[in-house]
Amino acid sequence: MTAPSSVLVVGASVAGLATVQALRRKGYAGRVTVLGAERHPPYDRPPLSKQILAGTWQPEQAELRRPSDLAALDAEFLLGDPAVALDAPRRRARTASGREVAADAVVIATGASPRSLPAEGPTDHVHTLRTVDDALALRERLLEHGRTVVVGDGVLGAEIAATARGLGVDVTLVGPQQTLMGAQLGPEMGELLTDLHRRHGTRLHLGTAVAGTDFTRTGSGGVRLADGRLLAAPVAVVAVGCVPGTAWLDGSGLALDDGVLCDANGRAADGIHAVGDVARWSGPDGTAPRRLENRTNAMDQATTVAARLLGDPRRHDPVPYFWTDQFDARIHVHGLPTPEAELTVLEGSVEARRFVAAYQDQGRTVAVLGWNMPKQARQHRSRLLESPAAGAPAA
Repeated sequence: MTAPSSVLVVGASVAGLATVQALRRKGYAGRVTVLGAERHPPYDRPPLSKQILAGTWQPEQAELRRPSDLAALDAEFLLGDPAVALDAPRRRARTASGREVAADAVVIATGASPRSLPAEGPTDHVHTLRTVDDALALRERLLEHGRTVVVGDGVLGAEIAATARGLGVDVTLVGPQQTLMGAQLGPEMGELLTDLHRRHGTRLHLGTAVAGTDFTRTGSGGVRLADGRLLAAPVAVVAVGCVPGTAWLDGSGLALDDGVLCDANGRAADGIHAVGDVARWSGPDGTAPRRLENRTNAMDQATTVAARLLGDPRRHDPVPYFWTDQFDARIHVHGLPTPEAELTVLEGSVEARRFVAAYQDQGRTVAVLGWNMPKQARQHRSRLLESPAAGAPAA
């Protein structure tokens, strides 16, 4: 396979930047252009709901590379001008300003955008959190009003609630699950996290359906529950998941279904690949396409696509991984816990809130969780999920 003479990367966040870095690291000397919807240089998103929202970091501290490092990549970054259409056969993108950029190969890395809720009245007091500007605006509003309702019991909603409590904000969190992060952690660990939030003063309405937000022009209102009750607050935060950034690809001819459908190496069409939150990759053994929204997956996929573009295909079969910091808990999850999995503590103590546990489903270890034991969790991941006997029952 001959390497393309030019590459267009659409998306300037983690997945897009990692693609450029991997290409250059592997010796690619062709032309690289990066289109970015935001005006900011590439930055990391995990700190938005933690350090940036808390005010312990300035926005520039979340930038993925210093300006000199970006310049050393010898790529043209066209920022603040989102792509609005793609001519897939010609591998040509058009931006909001009317600019057209073509290349021999296109890598789609347009991420995802927050889901919204039905809204009655103005939405000035309704916030989502996906960008650095979102984080700064939400921080200002939380400090101004001191009270909020967070809609969403997943990773982002729980992190926002924890950070807001650290700022002294009165927080009510509402969500449909019986525990916080139940889908990601399972019922036992979800209950442990739920107890942590209760002990830090988060008011919880779990197992509760939400109808939408309901504000008047004066800002009074809050979150309306499905049973008609109103959780009053001057600020509402909606964290109910994301929609992959594929709207600009309508009419492109690419297969779209909760993301850009790709083969096991990220190929969506001839000369077109997709990476990160926007991409649904087939499994290495032909299993159903799956879309994962986490930083490490984006970087792994970028490395795989860069290798493929340069004629060096590699098997993409990483262990999924995410982490979250909430109050005094640092939680690291390797693999994919299943609802049916049974937990086995491998070391440490649940009572002391410092332990590593394995999730076992039908006799196989499918995930490892570390609670305030990140190093030990990595070691067990290597033994149980990456070794030739990975997945064998834990001792």
